[in-house]
Amino acid sequence: MESGLSDTPRDERLAQVEIALLSFIFICAGILNFGLLLVLWRRRRKRLSRMRIFVFHLCIADLTVTLFQVCPQLIWDITDRFVGPDIICRLVKYFQVVGMFASTYMIVVMTIDRYQAICNPMVTFQRRRARWNVPVCVAWSVSLIGSAPQVFIFSRVEIAPGVYDCWADFIKPWGLKAYVTWTTLVIFVLPILTVMVCQVRICRTVQLHFHMKMHRTGDTAKRSLSGSRASCVAGVSKARIKTVKMTVVIVLAYIICWAPFFTVQLWSAWDAEAPIETATFTILMLMASLNSCVNPCIYLFFSGTLHKRLVALMCVGQSGMKEKESMHEDAAMVSSVYLSLKSLSPDKSVT
Repeated sequence: MESGLSDTPRDERLAQVEIALLSFIFICAGILNFGLLLVLWRRRRKRLSRMRIFVFHLCIADLTVTLFQVCPQLIWDITDRFVGPDIICRLVKYFQVVGMFASTYMIVVMTIDRYQAICNPMVTFQRRRARWNVPVCVAWSVSLIGSAPQVFIFSRVEIAPGVYDCWADFIKPWGLKAYVTWTTLVIFVLPILTVMVCQVRICRTVQLHFHMKMHRTGDTAKRSLSGSRASCVAGVSKARIKTVKMTVVIVLAYIICWAPFFTVQLWSAWDAEAPIETATFTILMLMASLNSCVNPCIYLFFSGTLHKRLVALMCVGQSGMKEKESMHEDAAMVSSVYLSLKSLSPDKSVT
């Protein structure tokens, strides 16, 4: 999110740090997300659970961040100036925000889905399987529409005689402040508040479940509950609790990675004397992209054996016996990762 026109020389040492860090993030995020996406795609003909669909689309969102946010920024740091026509400038800026929106709102709809499965299991049970996953479609629609202003804000402009770059044109003096504040609200603050409300209610339901499980004798405790609360408590299985734990870790990782980015953005927008060019500011902003590396690792961690799954992903695409063994390992990975996700509804079907 560039805020103005400038042709001041850059700090070459800081640029080298940026290039090294972005290269690491690009390689790791690309391999991890593409590998996990490939495994899920191989099993597309089988009946997919709702959580598998969310994981699949979250991988796509993370790949969007990797290809349209990390990669262009890496090239930009190498060349010092944006290289390309005006249309490429606008498209790159558009898809950068699409990736941010998509990764955020995919976590939101995933959390809401877990809230429905834990707190309203009978509603989940009664829902019919649809051809399209409505929450996923809503998340992508919000991402594509919410990113549209980028096309009009950013363009290829001449920042010095004969020197062109991809910059934003804001209405002064309030344009930049409004833009950064609005982006922070819709991409970070509001989604996080929604997720926190859902997680608190999920935790209360799970706590009630364990409390009743420990103190009930026979059917006495069940009779003391209303019909809806009883169905909520009875529907909380270990598999569902495991998926909730995974969702909580994903949310925490998102907050840790993105909070510094939005904090720095707000500081630089509202404080004209903010030390934007310092190494601390730069590294804090680049930390946001680490979230695209962390999410696949969380999925693999909850599969039970992280290092074996990583090796399996690295072996994808080898020929002969190695390719066959890799395919078996990948299949075992998906089966292990989502073994607990098959029991997401009371009838053991996919929710």
